[in-house]
Amino acid sequence: MKKAGDMKRLLSSLAALLLLAPAACGDGDTGAGGDGPLRIGAILSLTGNYAPLGSEDKKAVELAVQQINTAGGLLGRQVELLVRDDKSQPEQSVLGFNELKGDVIAVIGSPFSNSALATIPQVDRAKIPYVSLTPADEQVNPVHPYVFVVPATSATYADRILQYYQAQKYTKVAVAHDSRSSYANAGTAGMRAKAAQYGITLVADEEFQTTTTEFSAVLNHVKAAGAQALTVWSTGAPAVAFAKQYATAGVGLPLMFTGSQASTLWLKPTGAAAEGVFVASSIAVVGDALPAGPQRTAIDELSTPFTTQYGYPPPQFAADGYTGVKLLAAAITTADSADPGKIRDAFEGLNLTTPNGTYQYSATDHAGLTADYISINTVKGGKFVATEWALSKLAK
Repeated sequence: MKKAGDMKRLLSSLAALLLLAPAACGDGDTGAGGDGPLRIGAILSLTGNYAPLGSEDKKAVELAVQQINTAGGLLGRQVELLVRDDKSQPEQSVLGFNELKGDVIAVIGSPFSNSALATIPQVDRAKIPYVSLTPADEQVNPVHPYVFVVPATSATYADRILQYYQAQKYTKVAVAHDSRSSYANAGTAGMRAKAAQYGITLVADEEFQTTTTEFSAVLNHVKAAGAQALTVWSTGAPAVAFAKQYATAGVGLPLMFTGSQASTLWLKPTGAAAEGVFVASSIAVVGDALPAGPQRTAIDELSTPFTTQYGYPPPQFAADGYTGVKLLAAAITTADSADPGKIRDAFEGLNLTTPNGTYQYSATDHAGLTADYISINTVKGGKFVATEWALSKLAK
């Protein structure tokens, strides 16, 4: 048995640790009270495979925060942005969220689907608004009370692509997807689920992995399937290699990529192989094709300063990051409070026109964006150009 003196010292040590424990989790100052800055967190992929996405998000998030602060801030206070790098690894996203949660009133989440999905259980427990920059459907189906998605979901992209195929009178379509990506899996599942209602059959469903560099087997299967078009669901490097190999393989079918390729980060390395390829994207990517009005104005508020500062138009990821900040700012303003619960409640009634389109969140819809705000584009002269079909839709 321990001596009384030893036990007394042990209890004193435990008491001291308990007193110190809260400080180990952060200073606990979210900026919700007082007149100091409002602290907002951002978890972005700044290194690793998804750095091309996260780096563009960061530029646009910082631009939006700068514009808000220049205009007087939120609730009469400046906004302070705390950034964490998830290193394109889900566990690092969870770590980043746990570092931020005691210090911020909301978090703008990772563009990497797997990171966001790994972090959402922590969001559910912490009850802090999480504005996600990735389109994985599992974030909103079922609804997580504090999670709100910015990009159109994978299923929404699938729906818009199928609308386009139906208009082109295609009845047989092939799909290839990265089986390691939640985004790609969800998009493919969306096409499987909705193809029949558009009179379309998926005649080939090919899988590859994020590390795949050789696609000859996939292309041979697609050629043999009798498809009239091919849709590829992928993020990062595989899409560049796929497009280049497709261009030399003589498949002879229209090739469609999704919003993850709606960027110069895909266009430039793909080079001449990108010409004639179709890419579905947010309308923000082809904003110059829209008529004057509130939607065009919302896009110009991003595209003009972004292009001036960086020398190229904002890609899909930049539109997502900028829109995420605008949506969060609108929810804070509507709530007239920095309380996370009140901000969450304000999100569910939000109706806001942004570069990505007009969002209408509700208690049952935390995606908020319909397929009407997705454009089907083709690459011409190294640029994304809205198809005639898309122009006819966007004019409405």
